[in-house]
Amino acid sequence: MMVKVHEGRLKGDRHRFGIVISKFNRKVTAKLLEGALRSLRKHGVKEEDIEIAEVPGAFEIPLTARRLAQSHAFHAVICLGAVIRGETAHFEYISQAVSQGLLHVMLETGIPISFGVLTTDTEKQAMQRADPKRFDRGGDAAKTALEMVGLLKELK
Repeated sequence: MMVKVHEGRLKGDRHRFGIVISKFNRKVTAKLLEGALRSLRKHGVKEEDIEIAEVPGAFEIPLTARRLAQSHAFHAVICLGAVIRGETAHFEYISQAVSQGLLHVMLETGIPISFGVLTTDTEKQAMQRADPKRFDRGGDAAKTALEMVGLLKELK
């Protein structure tokens, strides 16, 4: 007897993706978006199959992701943002709210929500993780979305 393994493939053709991106920390989020778009294109996603919604900050990402997921116009939603630690507890509240909110959206809608929201101690750390030539966390978020779309399709 052989164990059956289900795995998503990195194939984006004929799939639509929504991207929610925070305008706060734009220097960082622009790099995340660059990496995500590069990854989607590399794996066959056409420009006309990508829509971007810009939100003021990370706190607004879950609501917008929910709206996109509920529309059923997208196979997955990629969320990009950067929460950088400051001198107050604000970092913890926002980080927790965004991660819990996105988990709730994914479970509620059944649409893959890819978490590309950086939570770092410094802007330098955020820039390194966002840089498509270094850690490329935006590209990673796009690949996660692609893989989850393929996996859920296989599991139907």
